[in-house]
Amino acid sequence: MKLFDLIYLSFENFKNRKSRIIFTVLGVSVGIGAILFLVSLGFGLQKNLLEKITTEESLLTLDIAPTETEIISLTPAILEKISKIPEVERVSPQAILPAQITFKEITSETTLNLVDYDWFKLSGTLPTLGRSFTKHDTQKIVVNSPLAELFNLTPEQILGKKLKFTLFLSEKEESPEVISFKTDKEFEVIGVLEETAVSPQVYLKRADLKEFPIKEFQFAKVKVKTSEEMEGVREKLISMGFLVSALSDTIEQANKIFRIIQIVLGAFGVIALIVAAIGLVNTMTITLLERTNEIGIMRAIGASSSDIQWLFLGESTFTGFLGGIGGVAIGIGASQLFNQAINTLAKTLGGQAINIFYYPVWFIIFIILLSTAVGLVAGFWPAKRAARLNPLSALRYK
Repeated sequence: MKLFDLIYLSFENFKNRKSRIIFTVLGVSVGIGAILFLVSLGFGLQKNLLEKITTEESLLTLDIAPTETEIISLTPAILEKISKIPEVERVSPQAILPAQITFKEITSETTLNLVDYDWFKLSGTLPTLGRSFTKHDTQKIVVNSPLAELFNLTPEQILGKKLKFTLFLSEKEESPEVISFKTDKEFEVIGVLEETAVSPQVYLKRADLKEFPIKEFQFAKVKVKTSEEMEGVREKLISMGFLVSALSDTIEQANKIFRIIQIVLGAFGVIALIVAAIGLVNTMTITLLERTNEIGIMRAIGASSSDIQWLFLGESTFTGFLGGIGGVAIGIGASQLFNQAINTLAKTLGGQAINIFYYPVWFIIFIILLSTAVGLVAGFWPAKRAARLNPLSALRYK
């Protein structure tokens, strides 16, 4: 039998048994939709979390700090030495200083972070509102939301406001003598970090306070040229006496956890798919009983047992494929409705709208192929039975 004839007979069977095929396809679609809904939820949560805690550059960055013994300090000379390591692309130090901040007639205590323009990208933390520094910014600052609350402002309201600072620096940690440095410059707020349960923080470019003497930094970020060189640079920094950590380690652990979550969520969807597959086997078995006489006639006029087998396999496989397409539509539709409901609730409670579902193209293709494969497997046993029917017995069957 020609391939065209097999396809034609399959479609004729679908036309003659529309209701049964529709409900069978719907059963498979629900199973596939459940898998897409649950796993895309896992992908969405992973994507949202990683986008908030990382940037592309931060995955190539090592965080260094002196050990508690303070055998070695992050002085400008040491930072220069680190920057000359062949595998290191650049070094971005961070100095943390106590300060007073003034807005209009209000003055309050805060913590000032002196950083380079690329510090936010290397740290993987970007402002929720506004933007971070650029190389050419002058007299700009980034603050966190608790600092806005100091002046009874919302994060949106503090954007664009201009603030003044007074910095304090001890000559030595054990010395009570403190250098006070007051600047008459006004610094414009260009970004706000949404943070809770932390102290008020201000981030200011070191280049804007070149006259302020910094002899030692608390932390530094070391950007490595390639991911393959990270371990080698890490070992060199450790041998120099620094504590070294990397955001990429945290990301790797987070990805492992999310993979487990996705597998668990997908397992619940697979249960629905198994139930749908059993329904598909039942449908094909009933079809076999109804078409026994038809099979006898086909065998009598020259159809081989393999033709009959491929006819049933083709029908079940196509049913599985249609179930996959329907499942994608059901899964995306259900997830969009659920996401809309969650965002409506979030806005009511004062939160921000986000998309908690994510559908990688490769995963959509995978579940359509999975559904097609389920259809093929589910039709295998009925197809074998149909191929083994004795033509004479099939013709006598009532």
